[in-house]
Amino acid sequence: MIAAAAHSTAPDLDAIQAMRVDLAAAYRLIHRLGLDDSIYTHISARLPGEGHRFLINPYGLRFEEVTPQNLVTVDIDGRVLEDPMGLGINPAGFTIHSAIHAARHDAICVLHTHTVAGVAVSCQEEGLLALNQWSMQFAGRLAYHAYEGIALDLDERARLVADLGDKPVMVLRNHGLLTCGRSVGEAFKLMHNLERSCRAQLAIQAAGAPITRPSAAIATKTAGQYAAGYDRIAVQGAPDNEWAAFKRMLARTDPDFAQ
Repeated sequence: MIAAAAHSTAPDLDAIQAMRVDLAAAYRLIHRLGLDDSIYTHISARLPGEGHRFLINPYGLRFEEVTPQNLVTVDIDGRVLEDPMGLGINPAGFTIHSAIHAARHDAICVLHTHTVAGVAVSCQEEGLLALNQWSMQFAGRLAYHAYEGIALDLDERARLVADLGDKPVMVLRNHGLLTCGRSVGEAFKLMHNLERSCRAQLAIQAAGAPITRPSAAIATKTAGQYAAGYDRIAVQGAPDNEWAAFKRMLARTDPDFAQ
């Protein structure tokens, strides 16, 4: 059984607006990088100060249409609480997101994609290989979940959570990729690197040349170095310069992303 998320203190309106802007930015960036899938897949974020309310995209908008103000507010069971456009949400998508948000209080943002590279690697028996600096960051930090069909059955949530454990990243077999972040920026950066890892793996395999494989010890060391960098931001409060740089890019190319 999945435990309900705990209630927290009264929400800060500025923090809520900042979360809305960050989430809209993530949707726009996923589109700009070509990682979206028509109106499908999702990025959800827990509202600050709210243990049981989450933001997600309206069902029917492409990712480049998402703004801070048209995001839908739902509860842990996917019930719509606020829906500015009246479009509702995709219930299949929120099955996955609700499971993780409920079980993992550190999962402030959950990001799920269906990309060609991600789906291709999810279909490979060995999954993601620690072949380069991008992919080595996931050594020992990557979970797998077997495909059970379109995520419409709520009883799959318990198995999703069990397979994910305390990992920040999951490959959904024969389906796609998923990341969990302690912020929207962290979830996005994990997905950006995970996607590049998948693309690099497919390129390496397609080249057909002999492959140099780093040792397990080096992969583990590299993963720890990356994790320390993420922790400096999430735990120690260091500025997230990369996320800020991505948002500056959007301010130039998609100036309405924050409106």
